[in-house]
Amino acid sequence: MTAPQPNVVVVLTDQQRWDVRGVTPELERIAREGTSVEVAISPQPVCAPARAALQTGCYATVHGVFRNGLPLPRDLPTLAGVFGEAGYATGHIGSWQLAGEECEPGPVPAEARGGYREWLSSELLETTSDAYRTVVFDGEGRPVRLVGYRSDALFDAAVRFVADHHDRPFLLFVSLLEPHHQPETDSYPAPDGYAERYQGSWLPPDLAALADPNDPAGSPHRHLAGYLGQLKRVDEGVARLRDALRSLDLADRTVLAWTSDHGSHFRTRNDEYMRSAHDASIRVPLVLTGPGFTGGGVVRQPVGTVDLMPTLLQAAGLPVPATVQGRSFLPLVGGGTDPGRPAEVFVQISESQVGRAVRTARWKYAVTAPGVHPWHDPGADRYTESELYDLDADPYELDNLIRLESHRGIADELRAALLRWMELVGEKPPVITDAPPRDPGPRRVDAQARELPLEGVRFGHQY
Repeated sequence: MTAPQPNVVVVLTDQQRWDVRGVTPELERIAREGTSVEVAISPQPVCAPARAALQTGCYATVHGVFRNGLPLPRDLPTLAGVFGEAGYATGHIGSWQLAGEECEPGPVPAEARGGYREWLSSELLETTSDAYRTVVFDGEGRPVRLVGYRSDALFDAAVRFVADHHDRPFLLFVSLLEPHHQPETDSYPAPDGYAERYQGSWLPPDLAALADPNDPAGSPHRHLAGYLGQLKRVDEGVARLRDALRSLDLADRTVLAWTSDHGSHFRTRNDEYMRSAHDASIRVPLVLTGPGFTGGGVVRQPVGTVDLMPTLLQAAGLPVPATVQGRSFLPLVGGGTDPGRPAEVFVQISESQVGRAVRTARWKYAVTAPGVHPWHDPGADRYTESELYDLDADPYELDNLIRLESHRGIADELRAALLRWMELVGEKPPVITDAPPRDPGPRRVDAQARELPLEGVRFGHQY
């Protein structure tokens, strides 16, 4: 007897760092029971480009959305389009961000919805809602006021969707704004009482080292408690959605994936929350459960979230369009191998800079284009090396090695890999110039150091 087609639910958060897990027991439960991707990398740490990659399985060189405000092409195969052609009910709830600047910030025309047939979303959710006033738009473009805290309201709608479609295969994409900040107030509006739980919480090492506690603008010392409070409530919403799937006897035949568009370095690397090559910006959580993923363990090889679309299609037994540039990581689940998979993950960077990067299990190598406009130019023909990190020794990327002659060999290897990737995704291979060697400067002597006589000193281990 042929197994029924699995349902698919994707939960997408906004600005969720990969390393903030102490407040997300449901995410950690999914990771234990299902499959956890240890290193999941956004193909572009900007909202619209990352979302376009999730919907198409392509990089910006194909889908064209290299910055915010550009529309998703209407003739490119999409996640919803493929599932819809296979007879699935397809629904999108929440924040879209792919209709383009010419669209209103709220309602999205049917032809600009990426193939989703059922709709309860807003083009720019942050402009049509706040923490306790959520306004989205239905399939007819009419405003709908949802009741409750914003992420709760969207999960309530998600529960209604799965209840209404329990008797046929469905694809549901739940796109949240949390834990993104609310731009109008420059705050992270957690539910009442939630931020208070996390005041004075542990700071990730990069934020602890780089943030200025006296800077009121964007400081994680000011904002992290609200950020964590938002994530806690999102985690509870995912738990409620999974409870609904269990109560409808759908849990065992529903693939659920939870990831984010990009992370957040809280303005410690530039004047933005992301838009840099650092892991705080590009590395995101990615956990899955359900058919093909339950008991899958940990995927150790780095993958990109651009790979999620073909992975979900393969898990559902559906064809992957020829336009897709991502590669299914389903062969890696359960300790499997994929001999043809590159060792690196490729990243394009825009808006704050025109940059490119590759990330391996150990190394990060990044380049930046001088003399181009990061908002108007999708790429460049000349780049300069900007960053090299040894992630085994320096996981929070506090020591940039790019100007050290001792690491010239590994930088050259990663440059070659970056050029291969750029050509693979459709970019013209550029010229990449070396970073200038680091000037060692005068030798610094520790004022506390003293010369000691060697007589009587024993060398070796002392126990």
